[in-house]
Amino acid sequence: MLPALIVLFLVLALIGYLVGIYNGLVRVRAGVKLAWSNIDVLLAQRHDELPKLVEVCRQYMQYESTTLERVMRARTGVDAARSSGNVAGLGAAEQELRSGLSGLYAVAENYPQLKASEPFKHLQDRISALETAIADRREIYNDAVNTNNVRIAAFPDVLVAGLGNFPEAQLLHLQAAQTADVDLKAAFSG
Repeated sequence: MLPALIVLFLVLALIGYLVGIYNGLVRVRAGVKLAWSNIDVLLAQRHDELPKLVEVCRQYMQYESTTLERVMRARTGVDAARSSGNVAGLGAAEQELRSGLSGLYAVAENYPQLKASEPFKHLQDRISALETAIADRREIYNDAVNTNNVRIAAFPDVLVAGLGNFPEAQLLHLQAAQTADVDLKAAFSG
């Protein structure tokens, strides 16, 4: 009788241990999803602000339609990558958007009335704040991805991860030009 109780206790302890590992994996996977969701919220906010910026610029920059269209195309690319959860595509789309915004700000330098307008200043500050927040959230996302990927690769978690639906998450890699914030203030100083 005593050996059967010991075996039962060991089996229950093992099951409890495996359930603990599974629940831990669920938590880190949820952390990755939450971190992505936080980036998604900020990207959506920036997505909503960009047409306002382009419209304010359009009122002053009558002959710069290609610059404005480039920003809007890039905005569409970021939104498509964001909506589909395509982490790799988001990195490339972000580069295109940053390039388009840099071009827009460089061209806007030739329009002093635009730089002095309150709506432009407000949108400039808003987009700059969103860019900073997005950069912060990228770091949090990559930390969550790293935690997830280490957990699903480490023993004994790898055994439980292999039985469950715990795929490796993808880091949000950015090229060197993408890691620098768009410096809106510098673009309009002078």
